[in-house]
Amino acid sequence: MKEMAKLFKALSEDVRLRILGLLCQGELCVCDLMAVLDLPQSTISRHLSYLTNAGWLAGERRGVWMYYRLIDDGGDLQQDLMAVLIKHLAKLPAVARDYARLTQYLKTKNPSACG
Repeated sequence: MKEMAKLFKALSEDVRLRILGLLCQGELCVCDLMAVLDLPQSTISRHLSYLTNAGWLAGERRGVWMYYRLIDDGGDLQQDLMAVLIKHLAKLPAVARDYARLTQYLKTKNPSACG
């Protein structure tokens, strides 16, 4: 029961949902999330830590930067919830704006900006 509550509780913040929405597009660096969401590193890292501890994300350090991706081998409940999130997050105006900002950001990003 506690694991289920942890999964749901992690979804209770707008910023965390926006992060999950962006990570549906693929692995991203903390610096990418900072640029797209226009939030400081401390805020992004706090939410990423929460999502990681709840079992939604996996992180990997490359140099000074952390890269995050959605966990694809979670339990049945998590996989079902992820399918619902992927389907519905894109319909939210804030997440749609984030997708557009990410697309634009990645087109103009300096390849050596992260890591």
